[in-house]
Amino acid sequence: MNIGLTGGIATGKSTVSKMLVDKGAILIDADQVAREVVLPGSAVLDKVYERFGQAIRNADGSLDRKKLGDIVFADRKARKDLEALLHPAIREIMKERMSRAELEHPESLVVADIPLLFESGLQHLYDEVLLVYVPEEIQIRRLMARDGIDEEQATLRIRAQMPIEDKKKMADIVIDNSGTPESTRNQIDLFWIGKGLK
Repeated sequence: MNIGLTGGIATGKSTVSKMLVDKGAILIDADQVAREVVLPGSAVLDKVYERFGQAIRNADGSLDRKKLGDIVFADRKARKDLEALLHPAIREIMKERMSRAELEHPESLVVADIPLLFESGLQHLYDEVLLVYVPEEIQIRRLMARDGIDEEQATLRIRAQMPIEDKKKMADIVIDNSGTPESTRNQIDLFWIGKGLK
């Protein structure tokens, strides 16, 4: 069985994915794959530099993710251009890793952690979609604390994604991560037992 795991910025997807892995799930992380496809020397990174210029390039040839983030979160067209460069390569690797994991571990839950799952229209690729949810005001507070940014920047980044309330309506399973870690863990346990996973 596989699930698509999604949420919004600062909803706690990594917390929930770690809890699932601790229970025995196999995680395929789109953010990790996204970092891999822009390693120095990759064709994808060359295209990113071609589109966004050398100002986002570190001295060692690696991508300055913060500078790129500042550009794409302030400009919808730039964000769409970046997605068009990255997403095909990311999807191909994710698909290959999911297939391999399901083949090698048919008894395990395979979890694809994809932040923009609904925005990309990929929900049909998974048996079910699990959403990690917190209300937007908690997202803003957590993002400000995590990234050391002000409320305006945090709101801009969060609003660049589909509203969390819309995602909540589309998900098959919702894990409310606005309470304590124990509360989140209890919800994961109930989900795990409900699926008959061992």
